[in-house]
Amino acid sequence: MNLDKFKVQIQHLTPKHGLSRLVGKYAAARWGWLTQIFIRFFIWRYKVDMSEAIMEKPSDYKSFNDFFTRYLKPEARPFKATGEQQFAHPVDGAMSQFGDIEDGRIFQAKGHYYSLTELIGGDPRDAHPFRNGDFATVYLAPRDYHRIHMPWDGTLRKMIYVPGDLYSVNPMTAANVPNLFARNERVVAIFDSDFGKFAMVLVGATIVASIGTVWSGTVTPPRGPKVHSWEYPAGGDQAIHLKKGEEMGHFKLGSTVIMLFPEDVIDFDEDLKPLDVTRVGEVIGERD
Repeated sequence: MNLDKFKVQIQHLTPKHGLSRLVGKYAAARWGWLTQIFIRFFIWRYKVDMSEAIMEKPSDYKSFNDFFTRYLKPEARPFKATGEQQFAHPVDGAMSQFGDIEDGRIFQAKGHYYSLTELIGGDPRDAHPFRNGDFATVYLAPRDYHRIHMPWDGTLRKMIYVPGDLYSVNPMTAANVPNLFARNERVVAIFDSDFGKFAMVLVGATIVASIGTVWSGTVTPPRGPKVHSWEYPAGGDQAIHLKKGEEMGHFKLGSTVIMLFPEDVIDFDEDLKPLDVTRVGEVIGERD
């Protein structure tokens, strides 16, 4: 058995939900000097650049969650996708995969594909706008900024919570666990826009203590074993409109964001390739 397969086998055997919820409890705790030691160790271990943060001192953070969802200085992420036809990168991270959705199948890694319909909760009506569209998958490492921003102007129409496993979503696991993103716990946000619908899928992972959105707060944990969905109005005082570049959600600990677009909408930047570093607000592509 090679090392990667051994690591995946350990994940199969680990009680991933229990471990993640336990870590989430401790990450939310305010333990004074003990919290400070852990934050400082994390900064050292993952080489986090605290000069980018609005609050640069580890002592400014009362819990690990406060530190992990830290805000950055505006000048640390200058917004570059200012053109009317430009799509913005939604997160700091690394490009995992991107390209065409082939009749409802999305490429994962090493010959693995997964179902679009399964990814967004099992309803073919939600999947239909993206069936032959495009996708982009971005992996967030522990050191990254973990707030998620809008790639385009949108009006929220639906949010879906999909229960599932909590495997790691790092590149090694993506290459060795089939159907990974459609089997992990996730939150799907579907938006209306001037070109039709687009979706943001926030995928949970081992040790991810929470997925939240700006309109609903914490979505998970806890949520339970069933798919839940919420509908939102297109207009009126209750409508939720978010502009390109605005924050739409966050992770507590690293994970993955998958963007879904209809056919013939986005033309990805010609220099974009897997493993490229991504930064919030940079150009990922233009209107096709």
